[in-house]
Amino acid sequence: MFNKILIANRGEIACRVIKTARRMGIRTVAVYSEADANARHVRLADEAVLLGPAAARESYLVADKIVDACKRTGAQAVHPGYGFLSENADFADALAANGIAFIGPPASAIRAMGSKSEAKKLMGKAAVPLTPGYHGDDQTPDLLHKEADAIGYPVLIKAAAGGGGKGMRLVEKTEDFLDSLASCKREAISSFGDDHVLIEKYITKPRHIEIQVFADSLGHCVYLFERDCSVQRRHQKVLEEAPAPGMTLERRRQMGEAAVAAAKAVGYVGAGTVEFIANQDGSFYFMEMNTRLQVEHPVTEIITGQDLVEWQLRVAAGQPLPLAQEQLQLRGHALEARIYAEDANKGFLPSTGKLIRLSPPAESLNVRVDTGVEEGDEITPFYDPMIAKLIVWDETRDGALARMRKALADYQVAGVTTNIDFLSRLVACPAFAGADLDTGLIERQKEFLFPAAQAVPRDALLVATVGELLWEQHEAKAAAKASGDPHSPWHARDGWRMNLSAARMIGFRDGDSLIEAQVRYQRDQWQITLNGSTTLARGKKLEGDRFAVELDDRRLIASVVAVDDKRSIFLNGSTYSLLRDDPLHLVEAGGAQGGGLTAPMPGKVVALLAQPGQKVDKGAPLLILEAMKMEHTITAPAAGTVKAFCYAAGEQVADGAALLEFESGA
Repeated sequence: MFNKILIANRGEIACRVIKTARRMGIRTVAVYSEADANARHVRLADEAVLLGPAAARESYLVADKIVDACKRTGAQAVHPGYGFLSENADFADALAANGIAFIGPPASAIRAMGSKSEAKKLMGKAAVPLTPGYHGDDQTPDLLHKEADAIGYPVLIKAAAGGGGKGMRLVEKTEDFLDSLASCKREAISSFGDDHVLIEKYITKPRHIEIQVFADSLGHCVYLFERDCSVQRRHQKVLEEAPAPGMTLERRRQMGEAAVAAAKAVGYVGAGTVEFIANQDGSFYFMEMNTRLQVEHPVTEIITGQDLVEWQLRVAAGQPLPLAQEQLQLRGHALEARIYAEDANKGFLPSTGKLIRLSPPAESLNVRVDTGVEEGDEITPFYDPMIAKLIVWDETRDGALARMRKALADYQVAGVTTNIDFLSRLVACPAFAGADLDTGLIERQKEFLFPAAQAVPRDALLVATVGELLWEQHEAKAAAKASGDPHSPWHARDGWRMNLSAARMIGFRDGDSLIEAQVRYQRDQWQITLNGSTTLARGKKLEGDRFAVELDDRRLIASVVAVDDKRSIFLNGSTYSLLRDDPLHLVEAGGAQGGGLTAPMPGKVVALLAQPGQKVDKGAPLLILEAMKMEHTITAPAAGTVKAFCYAAGEQVADGAALLEFESGA
């Protein structure tokens, strides 16, 4: 077994590998960019080596720097995690040339499966079922268009070197094909350095089911059952579970054996995932093989009781698989939700900033949290905005769903926008709860999952008001204690007046709405009036930013996190956001902030979709911005005229930069 390994990755997967290595007595070396100098994986590792600037292409993607780090630290092997260089055959070759073990498959297997089109040919020879499509080398747009027409719409355009949902476009009619092809190729060249695509028939209401396979260098290969990854957005997985609902023993065996055949066809060694598109009738087709550990591997670990990272380390050291196929057992049901810093109500736009509050649910035998960040860390624009993976287990699927709902309700994050509320709705969605699964679930349940914006409820407004009052009292006590006269009545914040009770207004903003709470101080409580209705309130500060509040005859436990004028209220499993209103702050009339025509984060302009002087309708696409390796379309906020673009295609833009001049109603 290795004495020291280097982890050529960052974030939660680097922390995950460190955890197993430490348990096995293996020392670890982290690598990091300048942006990750204080990252959690750097803090956890035994040693750390700086690779370079924040941009991945100058740090995590530079194979020579990682090889050099191995030599300098004496690392005997490299665990690539997922993403970055994990499926780079040249990197695996470079390690081998320097006598460093690659904790992954042979370079030949990576190459064989790295091209989706070549992989399809190999799988056809191995008698693995294939989806109808075009996997040829001729990439002429006109020919690709003709092939798509011949296959019949809808079709899926996929980057041949793709993965992680990037470089994919669903095309439903011939008129949209060429624009979708151009967009797909741009994203593919940006993410993978290769714009080669393939075209496949899009299966209506498909399920995405993948099989975890494992092979050693001694010729043994097993499958560790299946995962259902059907719940996706932009072809990226959102929720995963194991086993797949409705899976029969016979179909599990058929898919498992097909996956093993796929692995053996390329001389596979290590952890891999064979992904299938499955029809509702149970038929299935090979989609691709990911030649690495998957993001969703924890659900497989939980239902099998195995540590897949330990398996990887043992296999890479030349040891046999720990178990044979007949020894593997499946127990219970596991779910994984990906907690992201993103705004689901704005097209899942990534969010950046400092994690002012990060309080995950307590871990137990039923709840697991894999994360690469801690409270106080930053979510930067340079990398994937994942905060954590939340994994739950129970004896049954219904039990696991209940545990996931509770765990999401207990997850508190402030400082960035997250998808936690969206995930809570998704888990509660009748279609998901009833296992009516397919890759279009989010789209067809849009009305349930994306309800119209609602005003912040009265209870949350009352809690926010009490929070302000309690915080004022807390600060006053601290100031009194630090003063020379701690008992002076001038430190009190009890609203005392000579002949009548004091009253004041505390204001908040919910979007464009101003909410004012009238507070009248009484002996041991406050009388709070909101929108003409009055509530008697009491409060007691607990640890941190938690407090107990009594509203008439009800008692609630809540948290309010304050950062500048922002207030995040955590109440009854939901998060609400308000701004503390400053009556002295003058707001410019009609401040529409440019109709949303500013850059939501640092990125690169990849295409201008209109001409200066062009009249457009509301919602018309105007510009495509690439940020965090994803394309975001900036649309017209209203009918109007494009006056001018501030940047040309290919130029970098800063967060908040004005992208174009737009005149509404012209």
